[in-house]
Amino acid sequence: MAYKIEVIADVRRFPTSRHRHFKQEVLKETLNRCGIEYNHIIELGGYRTGGYRQYMRTEDFEKGLLRLEQLAASRRVAIMCAELLFFRCHRRFIADALTERGHTVIHIIDEQRSYEHKRRNDKQKSLYEAIGDYSISEK
Repeated sequence: MAYKIEVIADVRRFPTSRHRHFKQEVLKETLNRCGIEYNHIIELGGYRTGGYRQYMRTEDFEKGLLRLEQLAASRRVAIMCAELLFFRCHRRFIADALTERGHTVIHIIDEQRSYEHKRRNDKQKSLYEAIGDYSISEK
């Protein structure tokens, strides 16, 4: 375990896959055998009516974010969903929210590469006030 992950927070709204090993039941069992706790946080799942940014203003999103923060308070947590690249996924918004709240978020690409999340800069507006598209560029 290169990153010493202790908990997986599955933020897929629908925790299933056409790949058997990513189906919730199988994934949970496999992680358990490896000593990693599995948690499905449906409140942080994607595919929200009106868009994810709008959803972030809801009590359900706040509830999910608080649950994630509680998990991460004493253990190393990895957030997962179906999309490999965070910047093509709602995880970018979750990472922004966590960063805005003072947490450090590391995006794991593979065993050798990881990047610290840098909150988007919309002229220093709060994430919840920001408008426009999210963009990222690699150097």
